[in-house]
Amino acid sequence: MISRDGTVLALSGGIGGAKLALGLSHVLPSGRLAVVANTGDDFEHLGLSISPDIDTLMYTLAGLDNPETGWGRAGETWNFMAALEALGGETWFRLGDRDLATHVERTRRLAAGETLSAITADLCRRLGVGPRILPMSDDRVRTRVKTDEGWLDFQDYFVRRRCAPRVLELSFAGASQARPQFEFLRLLDAPDLRAVVICPSNPFISIDPILAVPEVREALRQCAAPVVAVSPIIGGKAVKGPTAKMMAELGLPISAAEVARRYDGLIDGYVADHADVGAMSGLSVQVAFARTLMQSLDDRIALARAALDFADALQDRRVAAE
Repeated sequence: MISRDGTVLALSGGIGGAKLALGLSHVLPSGRLAVVANTGDDFEHLGLSISPDIDTLMYTLAGLDNPETGWGRAGETWNFMAALEALGGETWFRLGDRDLATHVERTRRLAAGETLSAITADLCRRLGVGPRILPMSDDRVRTRVKTDEGWLDFQDYFVRRRCAPRVLELSFAGASQARPQFEFLRLLDAPDLRAVVICPSNPFISIDPILAVPEVREALRQCAAPVVAVSPIIGGKAVKGPTAKMMAELGLPISAAEVARRYDGLIDGYVADHADVGAMSGLSVQVAFARTLMQSLDDRIALARAALDFADALQDRRVAAE
């Protein structure tokens, strides 16, 4: 039987995933949480290597996140951006002065030959982050969005255009040649893995890039521990971000059930909000219901407990059936 003290592996994008990751970090013993971060959002801007989802997770788990914006660091100042604007530079992607230091240091170390994994681990250590944050791959993967205005790099679509163009298709350039981060695959096969939790991140632009890396889908299918996903949709609406808009534009129903179907064959259980109790029939996985809107730290902790309790119950049923 898998120990209740085993490691939990979370798959996450940025803001929504980071909220649940924070809840998990308060529930689990030190060192028992690893979070795989989407790096399809990564890009080069102003000569700097920027990893938005890694940084959101890192700042959140370090208690340094900006609660007003949901991204970047607390207590931020904007002198660099003001000076850049005065010089006629590009300011559509805002980099705070404290945040800028992270990007400068990451860029310097990548140019010196260090891996993104090694750099992330060291930055986390220096900022006091307890859980391990693992890039999905140390190889370059870039999300691109086909829109009614043509193909756009992800940050052009997401930040510069504020998700305004209509989405027709998504692609993950470089994914087919990328290798999964080595510890990511090792953890999926570890005998003491307690559960895999797919956070309530956008399935198209936060989770799909992770799943597009070779071997990841099969490793999830073969994983001995329960795999549980948490819905990013509540009552037919996305909590935050363009998930609902993307679903509509891709011709999909905007529902928690539709997200569960997207993970068909990969998950053992699905956590949906109480608001969706009447809309989850016909799924091939077991469903648990909880409050999935995370407005406070207590909400994050409660949802983390609910997801883990559900995973433990699924494992107990699996063992009893053997």
